[in-house]
Amino acid sequence: MIENSFNRRDFLKVLGWGGATVALSGCGNTSVEDGKEFVTSYVQTADYIIPSIGTYFNSTCAQCDAGCGIMGRVREGRVLKLEGNPKSSINNGKMCGLGQAGVQAHYNPDRIREPLLRNGDKGEAITWEKALGLINEKVGGVKAENVAFLTGGVSGHVKALLKNYLDALGSGHHYVYEAVAPSIMRAANKKAYGIEMPRLRLDKAKVIVSFGADFLGAWISPVHFSQQYARFRKADNGERGVLVQVESKMTLTGANADRWLAIRPGTEGILALGLINSLAAAGLSVPGDVAAAVKDYTADRVSKDTGVSNEHIGKLAALLKERSPSLIIAGSAAEGYAHGSQNATAIALLNQVLGNVGKTVEAPSGVPFPQMAPTPGNRFALQALNDNMAQDKVKVLFSYGANPVFTAPASMKLKENLKKVPFKVVFAHYMDETAVEADLVLPLDSALEDWATAMPEYIAEGAQLSIQQPLMEKLYPGTLGMGDILLALLKQRRPDEYKGYEDFYSYLRSAMVSNKGALGGANEDDDTFWDTALSRGVVKLVGTPVNISSNASAKGLVVPAPFVEDSAYPLHLIPAVSASLRDGRNANEPWLQESPDPLTTIVWDSWVEMHPKTAAKLGIVEGDIVEVASKSGAIKAQVYVFTGIHPDVISVPLGYGHEAMGRYAKGIGVNAFKILDPVFDKETGELAMHETRVKVTKAGQRVIIVKDEGPAGGNQMGRKIAVRMSSSKVNLSEEV
Repeated sequence: MIENSFNRRDFLKVLGWGGATVALSGCGNTSVEDGKEFVTSYVQTADYIIPSIGTYFNSTCAQCDAGCGIMGRVREGRVLKLEGNPKSSINNGKMCGLGQAGVQAHYNPDRIREPLLRNGDKGEAITWEKALGLINEKVGGVKAENVAFLTGGVSGHVKALLKNYLDALGSGHHYVYEAVAPSIMRAANKKAYGIEMPRLRLDKAKVIVSFGADFLGAWISPVHFSQQYARFRKADNGERGVLVQVESKMTLTGANADRWLAIRPGTEGILALGLINSLAAAGLSVPGDVAAAVKDYTADRVSKDTGVSNEHIGKLAALLKERSPSLIIAGSAAEGYAHGSQNATAIALLNQVLGNVGKTVEAPSGVPFPQMAPTPGNRFALQALNDNMAQDKVKVLFSYGANPVFTAPASMKLKENLKKVPFKVVFAHYMDETAVEADLVLPLDSALEDWATAMPEYIAEGAQLSIQQPLMEKLYPGTLGMGDILLALLKQRRPDEYKGYEDFYSYLRSAMVSNKGALGGANEDDDTFWDTALSRGVVKLVGTPVNISSNASAKGLVVPAPFVEDSAYPLHLIPAVSASLRDGRNANEPWLQESPDPLTTIVWDSWVEMHPKTAAKLGIVEGDIVEVASKSGAIKAQVYVFTGIHPDVISVPLGYGHEAMGRYAKGIGVNAFKILDPVFDKETGELAMHETRVKVTKAGQRVIIVKDEGPAGGNQMGRKIAVRMSSSKVNLSEEV
C-alpha cells in the first residue's frame, strides 16, 4: 500500500479553495495550476454524445493475428472498454484478456509521438514532410533490388497499398516474418489436404487428440476455438466430447483435458504411427502402403520410445475407433524439431486414416479478393533477409509489424547485420529493440485511432472482411496510420494515380464502395452501404468453393528414433508461448504483465519450469535462481517446480526480457529467444523452436516468487495484492 502523508484528519480541516490546494499537493501536484484540466461544455455538442452515457462503435482487434471483431465503448470522446463484436463470425461477441488490454496499448505513455531522425542513441524530432522527403531521397539513390520491406502478417487494403508501393519502386523484396508461426503445420496440411489452413470443427468431434496445439490458450484463433470447445463438451446428443492432450509441457489446453499424456520430446510422430498400427490391428481399414509403413510401430516399441504406457496407447486407440468422428491436431509441440514436418505429416496421416477429412477437417471458404488475402509470415523469411543483409545486398530497409532484433536468436547475428544497412526505416508504436537500431522512426496511430481492413488467415464460418475504424480522435497529432503513410509514399512515385485520394480513409471508402456489388451491397446506395459496413464492423464475403483432398499415403514418411542422451546438455528447452505475451509484442501493457500465468500464477517475471524429479536430482527448490545455458547463450531466471512437465524438459516463457519498448517491458524477465540453437526443420527450413538442448546450474541466489497463489508453502489468507519484489533476492548463505 502506498501511504500518503495527507490523512483524513487533515482533509477534514481544509475545505473550500484552500482545502482544494492542499488536497492537490497531497496527490503529488505542487499547485492548483499543476492539476488543472480542460472543461468541456455539453451545451452544444455532437448529437450522439450524452454525458455519462456510452456510445458503441465496432472495429477489429489488432492485439494478435486472429482478427476478432471488437465493440468499443466510448464516453465523452474517450474509449473506455472493449468487448467482442457479436456480428463477427470469428469471435461471436466474445473476447480474451489480450484483446481487453488493447485499451492500454492505446493509452500507453511510452508511445512514440512524432517522427524521429536518429543518430546513435539520440533522436531528433522532425516533421512528416521532412521524413517522407528523406525516404524519397534514399530510395531514389539506390537500385530497386537493394530496397527491402519486412513486415508481420499483412492483409486487407494496407497489403494492397504495400504491394503497389513495392511495384512502384520496382522491388519484389517483401519479407513476411512471424516469430511464432505454425509454418510447419501449414506445409504438412498442404501436403495432406491440399490446403494450408483447413477449418477444424471441434464442435463436430466426439474425441479430440491434440499434439501440443494450445487452442484454448495461444494457438491461431483461441477465442473461436474456445467457443467450439464449449459445444464439443456439450454435444447435442448428450455425449460429452473427450479431449486428450499429448505434449511435453502442459499448456492451458492440456490442463483442461480429460487425459494429459507427458510424451518424450520429439516423439509425437512415433505415437501417431503407433496409433495407426494399433487401429489397423483392431480392424480399422488402412491403405496397404500405410499399413506397411507402420507395421514395426508396435505398442511395446512406441511405449519405449515415447514414454507413454502401453495401457494408455491401447485405451487411446480404442477410444478413437469407438467414437467417430474424431479430430487430430498437430501443434507446436510436434512441429518444433528438425523432423517437425515428419511429425506433422504422421499426425495428419492419422486424421486421414480415421476418416475425419470432410467431417471435422473441412475446406474453408475461399477469399474472393486475392490481393487482400492474408500473407502469413514465417521465420525462414527473416533468415533470407538476414543473409542478404550480411552480403550487403540491402541498402534501404523498411520494417513494420515486427521486432526481429528482439525475437531473433543470438546465433543469427541479426543486430550486427542490421548495422550494415545504410538506411533503416521503422514504423512503430514504441521504441522497441528494432526501432532503437533504425535511422528513421515513424510513429503509428494506435489500432483504436486508425483505419484498416483485415482478413484473418483462419477462416471460421465463411470469409469476411473485418473493418478497423477509429474509436476516438488521436491522442497525439504527430502520429499517422500505416495506410496514410503508404499513400503518401505512393504519391511520391505515382502522383497521377493517387492524387484523387486526400487520405487513406478516402481511398478505403472509394475502394469498398466501388466493389460493393461483390461485398453484398449491390442494391444499396453508396452512403447506405458504407454506413452499414461501419456499423456492423464486418462485411460478409461470398467465398469461392475450395476442394480438400484425403489421399492417405505414407510415401516418403520417415520418423526418426528418439533423441539420444547428451551428457553436456541433458535437458530439452521448450520456449513456451503464453496467452498474454505471445512473442513479446504486447509486453508493454501492464495488465498483461499483471495477469497471472494460468498454470503457475506467476506475474511480472520469467521463470524456469522444472519437474520435481529433475529439481531433486539437481538439488534445486522453488525460487532458486539458475543459469540455463545452450550452445548459443545463457539466461538466468527463477525456478518453478511443476509436475505438468516431462522430466527431460524445462520450459521458459517467451515475450519477456526486453531491452527497450517502454517502462513496463524493459528489464522484466529474460529473453528465451536469444539462446535458441540454429537447428532447422529439414523440409521447410523453419527454425526448430524445441530442438535446443540446455544444461541447468544453480546461480547461488534464491527469491520468493511473486505469484497470485502466494509463496510456496504459504496460504492466501490476509495476503495483500501481489507486487513485483525486485529486492527479494538473498544469498544462499543466509536464511530464506
